[in-house]
Amino acid sequence: MTTLAGHLFPGLIFVFLGIYYAVLTSLALLRGQRLLVLPLPPRNKRTQGWLQQLPMEGLGKTFCGIFGVIGTFFIPLGSNRFAMIDWEDPGQPFLHHNSWQHMTMYTFLLLSGLVDTVSRCCLARQQVKLEQAAWAFAFHGASLLFISHLQGRDALETRAHLLVVLPLMLAGLVLTIELWFPDQPMLWILKAWMTLQFGSWFAQIGNFLYSPITGHPWRADKPGDIMFLTTFFCWHLIVNALLIAAIYGLCVLWHQRHPPQQGAKGAGYRLCPTDSASEELKKLMVEMN
Repeated sequence: MTTLAGHLFPGLIFVFLGIYYAVLTSLALLRGQRLLVLPLPPRNKRTQGWLQQLPMEGLGKTFCGIFGVIGTFFIPLGSNRFAMIDWEDPGQPFLHHNSWQHMTMYTFLLLSGLVDTVSRCCLARQQVKLEQAAWAFAFHGASLLFISHLQGRDALETRAHLLVVLPLMLAGLVLTIELWFPDQPMLWILKAWMTLQFGSWFAQIGNFLYSPITGHPWRADKPGDIMFLTTFFCWHLIVNALLIAAIYGLCVLWHQRHPPQQGAKGAGYRLCPTDSASEELKKLMVEMN
């Protein structure tokens, strides 16, 4: 991550993930869904083959995690930053501490992708809570690593990376709250917004540090440079919010041109309501008696 490409790669991953969440949220709202992603039926009731059941989100996380871990140590080609300790030095100092932190961040992404894939393809029943918890764990773990990542940096880089931690921690908090309240649309929107914000701002940091548009490097001894970091961060917040609104508008147009078929709503497998006040559960109890 110590290059422009090293910041663009993870940044774009989360930008696309944020767009994906924004589309899911828009369609869920238009369809009146109670959950952002409807759970799969039990494995013995599925009609699709296992290849069709593979989760795109889980596969994306897994692939990007593997590529990120390998790239952290061996890109550019010919480099090798895998050694953790210099055994030849009497003090045996740690080596490549930044690379090992980057590897750990990508490992969180990889583990979340594996949990998604195993939950949806290998278990008898999908474990939605486990998938959510693994994803929240990835955000919380990355937040801790980014806080530690500030060691030895100047004021400009410290401010830039502190602003990275903010959307990371908020997204992790939203994911944690969703474990208990998965039916809150405001949480869906916040998750998409903070995921977009983290991705776009992380990519922007690479531009600040390694390829400034003006051709002149940003300097920590210039108060204006540090102040404009926060200004640009707020602009990212505004642009990402407008992007989510635009995605919702496009989904509205698509939904109007391709309305759900009559009788499709509620068709197929649905989880039995467990709320004691649910009218559907009361009807089922009456029928059983």
